[in-house]
Amino acid sequence: MKHSAQGAAGPGAGTAAAAVRIPVQPSAADAARDRDRDEGQSRDESRARGRVRGAGEPDGAARGEHTHGEPSAPGPSVPGPSAPGPSTPRPRTPVQRSSVRGQVLDALRAALVTGELRPGEVYSAPVLGERLGVSATPVREAMQQLALEGAVEVVPNRGFRVVERGDRELAELAEVRALIEVPVWLRLARTVPAKRWAELRPLAEATARAASSGCPATYAEADRAFHRAVLALAGNEELVRIAGDVHRRAQWPPAGSPAARGRADLVADAHEHTALLDALIAGDADAVRALVGQHFTGARQDSGVLGL
Repeated sequence: MKHSAQGAAGPGAGTAAAAVRIPVQPSAADAARDRDRDEGQSRDESRARGRVRGAGEPDGAARGEHTHGEPSAPGPSVPGPSAPGPSTPRPRTPVQRSSVRGQVLDALRAALVTGELRPGEVYSAPVLGERLGVSATPVREAMQQLALEGAVEVVPNRGFRVVERGDRELAELAEVRALIEVPVWLRLARTVPAKRWAELRPLAEATARAASSGCPATYAEADRAFHRAVLALAGNEELVRIAGDVHRRAQWPPAGSPAARGRADLVADAHEHTALLDALIAGDADAVRALVGQHFTGARQDSGVLGL
């Protein structure tokens, strides 16, 4: 996943090509006068630059500007109005480090879901960077973000340890999700027209395809996309953000478990999305209430959450 951007600037890169024109040849006397005038102007300009620097303004190198000892950065070539031919091709847009960090973060999140990054294990940024084909810097930045999300913890002078979470923590996260999302789903079921629910059909079908692939990371992403689209109907961005964070944390497998949920569990979960949409489109409030309880709380349907 290495990314590099290279560009070359020739002597005329980034400048407009001048139109070819044969000037009128001056006489010898005119040439001598022009030469004396140019030399005088050059001396005046040199003295002026010396006075400016003497007044306290640093030269170009001290200001961090480009000097002749270093290559100039490539830039787009823009032809002037008198350019007779096509411009120099634009260099490729360099990949920003934030883009690399985002790709690394996505890869590490997927590895958490699949169990490739095992709970309790310590991983160093240089080793992970070598595996991902990037430097240690974007890995370290991505790991810092995962530490803020509670997925890993910093181990000084060693790297990052994947947090071990047990069944109790996952049950608590499931309860928090139910407390946040169930009331919103039930309210939306009463207020959102069938046409809007039908527009979510492609996302539900995407979760079914992802589940059929058997890849937990692929399904986790499709699952979050579907729930995010449903919650967005409430028009509350903070709700979407907070619920999404809890949802992501609930997808990390507990310590000592197999890598992640099996294909059968994923397919069953995705089927609930389709069944929920069918009930919402049909306006079947009783079916919606039962399916929402099954999807979010399972055996906790009698806990009082659905009465909110």
